Amino acid sequence: MSDRDLVPTQSAFLELKGDRAGMQEGYRFLDEKRLILAAEILANLKTYEALVREWRALEQRARESLRAAIGRHGLEGLSVYPPVQADCRLHCTSRSVLGVRIEEPVAPKTEGPKKAGPHRAAISMAFDEASEEPAEPAETAEASTAATDPALVAFNTVFQSPEADTCREVFAELMPIATRLAVLTGNLERLRSEYLRTARRARALENVLLPELDAQLSVIDNALEEQEREEAVRVRYAAWS
Repeated sequence: MSDRDLVPTQSAFLELKGDRAGMQEGYRFLDEKRLILAAEILANLKTYEALVREWRALEQRARESLRAAIGRHGLEGLSVYPPVQADCRLHCTSRSVLGVRIEEPVAPKTEGPKKAGPHRAAISMAFDEASEEPAEPAETAEASTAATDPALVAFNTVFQSPEADTCREVFAELMPIATRLAVLTGNLERLRSEYLRTARRARALENVLLPELDAQLSVIDNALEEQEREEAVRVRYAAWS
């Protein structure tokens, strides 16, 4: 509403004053919301930075173990090495911060060691049977067994080694850290979006709407004072006449 459209009456003045009080209360709420969101962002950033440091340290170990495993088995041999049986499911609990969903990863319940996959079990079984069997002088028996038993063929192709086991274990440790980083990234993105929207609304109230209402109130207040002075002069003039 422009200054020309203002009607300098007491009711208009009180109405604008009520509107300004409501906008001021809304600005205070948005300002407090900004502070709460900023505190939550800093808390998530602190956890995120700690996880990134842990990830980088473990990633360096993973690179070194991968280099050692490739040096031992070669790239093709390592590509067919039995994988680790890991639980990659994501367990999270949710909470709300002023309408923003915050996910918090929860460590899954430990259910004991999992059974190895069929390929791994077959290889281990074949290895145990081969180690328990007494040494036979006949080379034809070993050749026929190695040629007919697929588990022994797979085991002879993929050798067990501490380098490959260490590489597998270190990369398995990276997976839960990666999931936690993904959850924190989603939290930070949602918090950032809500903070920017709240800050934009707060700045609009502080820099645009509230100053406009103050200017309109000042115009009406000056007009009302002018009317009061004119009324006082009119009353005095009527009394003198």
